[in-house]
Amino acid sequence: MTKNVTENKPVKGKNIDETTGVETTGHSWDGITELNNPLPRWWLWTLYACIVWAVGYTIFYPAWPMISGATSGTLGWSTRGAVAQDIADHEAKNAQLVADLVAADLPTLAPGDPLHRYAVARGGAVFRANCSQCHGSGAAGALGYPNLLDDDWLWGGDVASIAMTIDHGIRNDTDPDARWSQMPAFGDILSKPEIASLVTYVISLSATVEDRAQAAEGAVLFSENCAACHSDDATGNRDMGAPNLTDAIWLYGGDTASLTQTITQARFGVMPAWGQRLSDVDVDAVAVYVHSLGGGEQAPE
Repeated sequence: MTKNVTENKPVKGKNIDETTGVETTGHSWDGITELNNPLPRWWLWTLYACIVWAVGYTIFYPAWPMISGATSGTLGWSTRGAVAQDIADHEAKNAQLVADLVAADLPTLAPGDPLHRYAVARGGAVFRANCSQCHGSGAAGALGYPNLLDDDWLWGGDVASIAMTIDHGIRNDTDPDARWSQMPAFGDILSKPEIASLVTYVISLSATVEDRAQAAEGAVLFSENCAACHSDDATGNRDMGAPNLTDAIWLYGGDTASLTQTITQARFGVMPAWGQRLSDVDVDAVAVYVHSLGGGEQAPE
C-alpha cells in the first residue's frame, strides 16, 4: 500500500506515517513512501504450519535427492514399493486362476467359462503392452505384420499353434524351436522377364489379368520353382509357413511392384521368442486372447 506523505514522524528510530500510524519502509519515490503493513496472523500461522509439515515430511518420507538415490525417510515408504505391493496383492487374488490356466488344456477352454474370460482379459493386457507395437492396438496388423483378426494363418490358427508361435517366435536366432522358413531370392535364379511372368500368374490366382499368355508362362515357372513350398494349387503349406496365394490376403502387398520385390529379393520377417520374456501363463493368456479375436480355428483332429 502506498500513501502521499508530507511528513513522517520518527518514533524511536522508526518512520511512522502520521495519517495511518503505520511504520514505513523508509523508501521514498517522489514523496511517496511505502507502508510496512504486517502480514495477517492467519497467513503467518499457515506459513509456520507448512514449515513444520515440510520438516516432518522430509523426516518420514523420501525427500532429498542424493548422488545415487534419495533420502528414504524413517517410514521406508516409496511409490515403487506401493505399486509392487498392489501387484503382489493382485497376483495373490488371482493365484488360483493363474494355476488353473497354466494347467489347463487350452483348446478345451470354452468362451463364457470364467477361466476363459480371465485368460482373454489378461491376454489383452499383455498384448497391448508387448504386441500392439507391431500388430496394432486392435490387432489388425500392418505392412509386414500379420492381421490377427482374420482367418488367414501362416503357421496355424488353433490356440495351441498360436501359443507355440508366441512362445518360440519366428525366424529368430535366440530360440532353437522358433518357427523357421526361408524363401529364396529368385532375383538370383530367374531373369526379370521370368519374374514378371511369375508375378502375373500369382496375381491371376485371385484376380483377373489381361495377359493370359504371360500368366500361363508364369504357371510353368511356379510349378518348377514355387510349388514345393506353396503347393501345386498355391494354397500354401502351414508346416513351412508358406502363405496361401489364392486368397488375395497379402502380408507385404499384392500389387505388381510389391510382388516383384517379394519374389526378387524374398522376405524374412522375424518375431521374437516371447517365451523368453513372458511367463508361461502370459503366453497362454495371449494365445487365448488372439484366438478369441475372430479368426481362431478349432484344433485339428
